[in-house]
Amino acid sequence: MLHLWQMLPRPDYANIFLLNMPLRAWQKPSRVCSSPANNRTERFEMMDDVLFRVMTRAEVSTAVEWAATEGWNPGLADAECFYEVDPEGFFCAEDDGRIVGTMSVVNYDDRFSFYGFFVVDPAYRARGIGMQLYRFAMRHAGTRVVGCDGVVAMVDKYQQRGGLFLHYNNARYEGVGGGSMPEGLLPIGNVKIDELAAYDAAHFPARRERFLQCWIRQRGHYGLAQLDSEKKISGYGVRRVCQKGHKIGPLFARDRATAERILNGLVSGIPGEQFYLDIPVPNADAVALVKDRKMNPVFYTARLYSTRDPVTLPLDEIFGVTSFELG
Repeated sequence: MLHLWQMLPRPDYANIFLLNMPLRAWQKPSRVCSSPANNRTERFEMMDDVLFRVMTRAEVSTAVEWAATEGWNPGLADAECFYEVDPEGFFCAEDDGRIVGTMSVVNYDDRFSFYGFFVVDPAYRARGIGMQLYRFAMRHAGTRVVGCDGVVAMVDKYQQRGGLFLHYNNARYEGVGGGSMPEGLLPIGNVKIDELAAYDAAHFPARRERFLQCWIRQRGHYGLAQLDSEKKISGYGVRRVCQKGHKIGPLFARDRATAERILNGLVSGIPGEQFYLDIPVPNADAVALVKDRKMNPVFYTARLYSTRDPVTLPLDEIFGVTSFELG
């Protein structure tokens, strides 16, 4: 049986700006060097006095901090799990030893990648640095399909200059925790990781076992699963502590009733505290769930992929996106 991650379309290379645009005449070509300090291969590129390079683990925390400043409200432990997936997938623009731009292009496998954390210091915007950083970082994806959650107002630019095409919208909703724990839910740590990874792979464009191992065990993260009568997973969700309140993600379930049971369990442990749920707008049951709970909309994002072809996902079973930064 083929899984979703085995059926991804290929990118629309004819429209990927970064692969087709020649280097500027004044730009030095990319070079490869080795770092004796950590024995890793580092790629870098120069544009005038601005250096584009791979970030270190410590510097990834800067990308998370900048995402918080931009209002994305990342989790307190996000950097640890994100870096675990692809240590070579975080990039920065640097001027005179100071980071002035960040971006991630995290390769999950040989077919799918997700880009995020794209922020340029306001003092360095409108100078071409952002686009050069984008081109430099996106080369890391190679022939993979790339996904991202982008700013809705920037969709035309993504499509015309970035080679990314709108597929649907996601929306963030805010609620307040409380209530009681439903019976019959299983702590996520009691679920076999291979079974969890298989269920997760049916709802995500790649199998991400390494990520899940970190995500469900990270400090400040709490997960629950629902099993059916045959002891198979029918849904699961994870709550994590964020810069502001908590986020629920992922929240995958076979139907609304299962999703709501898991959500009730997750928010029962944070009475009176804010929590956020990022839903795919095409999922009518997810929209009805947040509205019936009188949750408040915060903002919308544009889910884009580097292909015009459908990226097949069971959106009717996705009640909470894992992360806008990593898919």
